[in-house]
Amino acid sequence: MTIDTDNDFYNRADAVIHLANDQLAEVSRGKVSASCMYASSRFSAWVSACGFKSGEDMAAAKQETIEYFVKQFRSMLEENLDDYIDNFITYMDRKGG
Repeated sequence: MTIDTDNDFYNRADAVIHLANDQLAEVSRGKVSASCMYASSRFSAWVSACGFKSGEDMAAAKQETIEYFVKQFRSMLEENLDDYIDNFITYMDRKGG
């Protein structure tokens, strides 16, 4: 990953994953995934907005901001896909089928 992580980085991520897993009792994986992506994009937009003095300034940096977040997500997704590929049997053990 291309971001600096602090000691609680994975704890915060795990807390969000646990919330998503809890939601699986009520709706499908696809719906939970879509909600998580929306929440992440909404929070990222807010974090971005906090760094600007005006909507005009934010608009001027919109493409750069999008490119930053897409690059970060892509890197994290690639890392996690590789992890699941390498550990598929362990992570996806379906207890006999």
